[in-house]
Amino acid sequence: MSHKVYEKTVLCCGGTGCIAGGSESIYFSFLNEIKRRSLDKKFRISITGCHGLCEMGPIVVVQPEGILYCHTLIEDVPEIIDKTLIKSDLVEHLVYKNPKTLEIIPKYKDIPFYKYQKRILLRNCGVINPENIKEYIKREGYSALRKAILDMSPLQIINEIKKSGLRGRGGAGFPTGLKWEFTKKANGEPKYIVGNADEGDPGAFMDRSLIEGDPHSLLEGMLIAGYSIGAKEGYIYCRAEYPLAIKRLKIAIKQAKEAGLIGKNILGSNFSFDIKIKQGAGAFVCGEETALLASIEGRRGEPRPRPPFPANSGLWGKPTNINNVKSYSYIPQIILNGADWFSSIGTERSKGTMVFALTGKVVSTGLVEVPIGMSIRELVFDIGGGVPLGKNFKAVQIGGPLGGCLPAEKLDLPIDYEPIIEAGAIMGSGGMIVVDNETCMVEFAKYFLQFASDESCGQCVPCRLGGERMLEILTRITDGEGKLEDLKKLEKLSRVMNQGSLCALGQLTPNPVLSTLRYFKDEYIAHIVDKRCPAGECEALITYHIDEKKCTGCTRCLRKCPQNAISGEKKKPHKIDKRLCIKCGVCKDVCKFDAVYIM
Repeated sequence: MSHKVYEKTVLCCGGTGCIAGGSESIYFSFLNEIKRRSLDKKFRISITGCHGLCEMGPIVVVQPEGILYCHTLIEDVPEIIDKTLIKSDLVEHLVYKNPKTLEIIPKYKDIPFYKYQKRILLRNCGVINPENIKEYIKREGYSALRKAILDMSPLQIINEIKKSGLRGRGGAGFPTGLKWEFTKKANGEPKYIVGNADEGDPGAFMDRSLIEGDPHSLLEGMLIAGYSIGAKEGYIYCRAEYPLAIKRLKIAIKQAKEAGLIGKNILGSNFSFDIKIKQGAGAFVCGEETALLASIEGRRGEPRPRPPFPANSGLWGKPTNINNVKSYSYIPQIILNGADWFSSIGTERSKGTMVFALTGKVVSTGLVEVPIGMSIRELVFDIGGGVPLGKNFKAVQIGGPLGGCLPAEKLDLPIDYEPIIEAGAIMGSGGMIVVDNETCMVEFAKYFLQFASDESCGQCVPCRLGGERMLEILTRITDGEGKLEDLKKLEKLSRVMNQGSLCALGQLTPNPVLSTLRYFKDEYIAHIVDKRCPAGECEALITYHIDEKKCTGCTRCLRKCPQNAISGEKKKPHKIDKRLCIKCGVCKDVCKFDAVYIM
C-alpha cells in the first residue's frame, strides 16, 4: 500500500451481506468516477470486510470524518463525491437516522450500535482491505508473531495466554492456554494446529465475517500457537458455503508466504509452519472437534468417544490443538498488549469480549462485540435498538440451535458462561436471535429441534431416535393433537438424550424445548388444553374472523382471497367461510381497517 497521504478515504463494505446488496458495483463505480475526474491522487477508494451494521447495508464510510452512509446505491456515488469528498458536506438522505427519534447521526462512532461496543476482535473489520497484507501490517499486524518468536519462549507464551484468562470462543469456554499446555506436553510427533470455522448455526455469521474482514489475524494467531506448542502444520476447517471467506483466506496465506511469514525459517528463525485450508461439506456435526478431525482425514464426519482428547490423540492419532477461529484471532492482541490488559476486560471468571450475531426481531441487526458481563438488555436495546414496530420483547435464543430461549425476566442477566447456562441456555459461539410477542414459542422450539434432528450424524441411538421422537411430539402439539402427558415425555426424552448421547449435538438438542417449557409452559398448555396458539402462528390451531364493527365492506379482502372464502355486499360487513379458508393470511394483510383477526 502506498504511504501517500490522501485527503479522504472511502471505505466500501465488502462483507457478504453488503456484496449481496451490490457493494462491489458501488466500489467499482467510485473507482471509475474518481479516475474519470482525475481525483485519484486526492481520494482513495478501498473495499473492506463487514462493518457490522448489516441492517443498513450497503455501507460506505468516509474517513477521516468517519461519516457513515446507509443503504447506498450506485446512483449515489456522484453525489457523495460532489458533496462529501469535494465540499465536505453531508448527503443527508444517506446519513444514519436513529429509528426511534429520527435524529441524524453522521459519524459512525456516535451511532448507538457502535458506541457501546468494545471492538478487539473486530478492530480491523470494516477498516482494512482484507486482501492487502500491507494494510494489516500497518496496523501492527504480525508484530505479535515477531515478538513471540524473537523475544519469548513457547512456555512464556502459553503462560501469558493462561494468565489472560481467554476461554475458547467455540462454545464450551475451556481455558485456551490450558489446552495449549496439554497439547505441548502430550507425547507424539508431529503436532498439529486446527482452526474451527465450521459455523453452521442458523443466523450466525461471526466466524465468516471475521475471516472475510481480517484473515491475517487468524493466521497470526495460529502461527503463534504453532510456535508455542511445537507444531509445524495447521489446518483451517471452513465450510464450503463461505466462498468469500475461503477466497480471502487463500489470498492471505499466499501473501503471508511471499512475505516469509508462513513457510520455512519464519522471520529468520528455526520455526517453520505451513497452513492449509480444508473445506467442509456443510455437516453441522463437524463443528464437534472429533468429527471435524475425521473430516480432515477424509473420513465420515462422526464424533468419537473421549478420552483420548485431541490434545493427546487428534489428527492421525497425533497431539492436536483445536480452537475456534475467534480464539486464535485474539492471540496477537494479547501478546502485544499483555495478559493484564485482556484480563481487565470482562468478568471474574470470563475475560475479554464476545462477538455476537444479533438477528431476529431487533431494530439493528448485525455483528456486535461487547465485554463479557454486559447484560442482555444492554445488548438488545442499547446496541440493537430494541424490538421494531412497537412490538414487545418476548425472548432471545442464545447459543444457536443447541442453546436456549430466555424470557424478558432474564433481560438483566449478565452475558457470561455460567449465568447463561444456569438460566437454561449456552453461550455457544455467539448466535443471538430476538423474538417478539407475535412468536409462538412452541413453534420456535420446534424449528430448532427440526434443524438439530436433521443434522444428527445418526451414529448414536439417543440422538438419532430421541430427536425424532421429540419432534413428533412437538408436531402433534402444534397440530392440536397434543396431550398433557406429552410434556412429561419431552422432559424424559431430554434427560435420556443429555445423558446418553455421544457428543454435544445430541446432549444439547433438547435445550430449546426445555427452556421454553421452563419459561413458556403456559403456551404449551394453551396448545394442548385450549387447542389455541396464543401467538396465532400454528396454522392448525387458528381461525380467521372479521370484526363486523370494524369492517367497512370495502371488498378488498373479498377480491384478494384466493379461495373465494369471503362473502358480503359492498359497504356491509363481510364474513369468512371456515370450510373454504386455507388460512393463508392474505385477508389480514390487505385489510386497511384492522378488521381481520385471528383466534
